[in-house]
Amino acid sequence: MTASKIFFYFCFSFIGGIFISSFFSFSALTLLGILILALLLTSVFWKYKKFAVFGFCLLFLTIGIWRYQLAELKITNSQLRNYNDSGEDITLIAKVVEEPDVRENSIKLTIKPEEIDEKILVSASRYPEYQYGDKLKISGRLKTPQQFEEGEEDKFSSAARDFNYRDYLAKDGIYSVMNFPEIELIEKGKGNFVYAKILNFKNKLRETIYQNLSPSQSLILAALILGDKKKISEDLKQKLNIAGVRHITAISGMHIMIFSGILMYLGTVLGLYRGQAFYFAVILLLLFIIMIGAPASAVRAGIMAGLFLLGQKLGRLSLSSRAIVMAAAAMLLVNPLLLKLDVGFQLSFLAIMGIIYFLPTFQSWLRKVSNFFQLRNLLSLTFSAQIFTLPILIYNFGYFSLVSPITNILIVPFLPYIMLSGFIFGLSGIIFQPLGFVLSFPVWFLLTYLIKIVDWFSSFPFASLTLEISWFWLVIFYLILALIAWRLQKKQKLKFLNY
Repeated sequence: MTASKIFFYFCFSFIGGIFISSFFSFSALTLLGILILALLLTSVFWKYKKFAVFGFCLLFLTIGIWRYQLAELKITNSQLRNYNDSGEDITLIAKVVEEPDVRENSIKLTIKPEEIDEKILVSASRYPEYQYGDKLKISGRLKTPQQFEEGEEDKFSSAARDFNYRDYLAKDGIYSVMNFPEIELIEKGKGNFVYAKILNFKNKLRETIYQNLSPSQSLILAALILGDKKKISEDLKQKLNIAGVRHITAISGMHIMIFSGILMYLGTVLGLYRGQAFYFAVILLLLFIIMIGAPASAVRAGIMAGLFLLGQKLGRLSLSSRAIVMAAAAMLLVNPLLLKLDVGFQLSFLAIMGIIYFLPTFQSWLRKVSNFFQLRNLLSLTFSAQIFTLPILIYNFGYFSLVSPITNILIVPFLPYIMLSGFIFGLSGIIFQPLGFVLSFPVWFLLTYLIKIVDWFSSFPFASLTLEISWFWLVIFYLILALIAWRLQKKQKLKFLNY
């Protein structure tokens, strides 16, 4: 048993402790009993390696449980939560710490009060506008976040009504909201200088996109390369869901994983060797994450994608699964709430596991498909990511697209060219607006094609099914997928040995 494999077991045990603690509570006495058992196994049976390793695994399991309970204790002891729903007006001096979320008639500001390690989500009028880094004086009443985002209740399908907006905010350290308070601007530009410049560049790119493309096309392109998915209309979201290509508009999780693979294959199309394509893909992925404002979800997915690309570079894709588990353990050490409450984190982890274990199989199944412009590789990448993320998507959103395999075949191969031409057009428009207009025609043509495919397939009467599954069946599905992945991995090893 190698040192890296033992450390992998420790990380997996730590994640297991967080997972168990997410659903079951443990008393201090129970934790003490597990801890004593772990110490006994590691000390008494030190000469017996397997018993010692098992003891350390129990120890890391206990640490995972303790870490999750510590995160819950932080929420319980929140300073600002004491003022929630009290009806008492409070005044805070706070700074806007994230990019404002601009809606049609309002704006949402994530603020951090001075000398308090917590954040508040403020809903304010659309105007006057506030920017990242603005220092504000805010007077209003704190409230506990509702289960649904205000005004969004009837937009969720019946199967997705278990979504808890309060938990969604809690994972980001937000336990209080404030609706339309009195706001006074004290000082501008008090945030991180570099991050402020990145957001300023992003806004200029956004303006170029919206000025030169029609609403439906600009919304899809902005979602693809800027992460502006919240601006997509509910009608278009529903069509994307039915067609099974909603994942292309989500800058996190599966999107980043597929995008990283696309970049690697695009590098090979351009004539680069595997090592050169790795640096090409990593640099572009880094620039992409910075350009969309480096949201935490994209950064986490980017770290996992970077490890996946490294595995491809080294030609040891199967071993990169250990690195992914270790990276996931490190992220959960910082924020253990991600495992249960962050669907994006779940999709990132599952998508890359699907790619690692199913990519060779799909490449074999699709061997008769032409690999012109990496078509076979792109389709294999997409399907292997989707097969591992499908159960969690059904569990969270309650639908299953029957036309998804066809629509992905028709759309995914064109994503690199949509994104690349979108970047070129956007950058050109910032430098010289007329040039941007001229260069908008290629991306206009590709987006028109994408929208037509989505419109046509989403209009089929039986294009999708509404499904509701419990967490029990979710666990069963992933146990089956894990068994299939293990058998496929074993089969690949036998093929290699028989070669």
